[in-house]
Amino acid sequence: MTLSRRQILELAAATTLLPAGTSLARAQTFPTRPIRIVIGYPAGGSTDLLARIVGQYLSERLGQTFVIENKPGAGTNLAAQTVVAAPPDGYTLLFAASTYAINATLYDSLPYNFLRDIVPIAGLAELPLVLDVNTSLPVNTLAEFISYAKANPGKISFASFGAGTIAHLAIELLKQTTGIDVVHVPYRGGAPFITDLLAGRVQAGIDALPNSLPHIKSGTVRALAVLPAQRATALPDVPTFSETLPGFAVSTWSGVGAPRGTPPEIIERLNREINAALMDPGIKARIAEIGGTPLVYSPAEFDAVIRADTEKWAKVIRTANIKPE
Repeated sequence: MTLSRRQILELAAATTLLPAGTSLARAQTFPTRPIRIVIGYPAGGSTDLLARIVGQYLSERLGQTFVIENKPGAGTNLAAQTVVAAPPDGYTLLFAASTYAINATLYDSLPYNFLRDIVPIAGLAELPLVLDVNTSLPVNTLAEFISYAKANPGKISFASFGAGTIAHLAIELLKQTTGIDVVHVPYRGGAPFITDLLAGRVQAGIDALPNSLPHIKSGTVRALAVLPAQRATALPDVPTFSETLPGFAVSTWSGVGAPRGTPPEIIERLNREINAALMDPGIKARIAEIGGTPLVYSPAEFDAVIRADTEKWAKVIRTANIKPE
């Protein structure tokens, strides 16, 4: 059989379009079974609640269950390893958080490379950090706190919710920026930390805002400043660090990632659906209730945030010679 030039061109065009058409169909039919989001934190915390808020919305919107699988351990690295080892088909996702930007340098050897092995999909929310002090400490502003610390070197017990966590690194960054000398006291989580702050066993601490918010509102602890670049919606009258220390900001982002090799059209579909959740008034209100701010990113924008924070925290970790617990 002899084909005409026109028939040959039409056949070539159809062949060229086939992969694109197949990809589009795959994105349109996805998902066809439940999706799991693996999170490296225990159930019940603010990060877990955030994952469940968005997961429920996605389940209703896409008609498939989004299962939140809590897999704490090894400083959240166990969860990342689980996702890296999963098939890159969009059905196993990672609850990505600032911790992974820290772990890249904090741990000398990891069985995965976060920047290489996890592809960013979308942001979720920022759960701000806040500097709290015991009400007996004679300071009311960040500037007063810095002055007091300089006048009393080595006398302030400054708590974080864990060695090597972003709260710990924020304390080290503050020390490096201002030259203050404080004693870092690491706790295993925010609950025991806030208990000791209330009791005066530590004088100050950097905590996740959702954990401290009830105590700040009741007046049992004093909030001096929040660490993000913008004031927190939940505490509009509390200034940012950068209002006293220009350029000083610490963000605690969270988002969703997938194993490297996940088809781009599935990444784009999930990004679109997650961003729709974050812009939904009901979801925004629920995130605000836990002190969070939605982070609407494209995959490229989220990737840029992760890479910038990985570089930032690498410098702090190396300067302070921080080691994992």
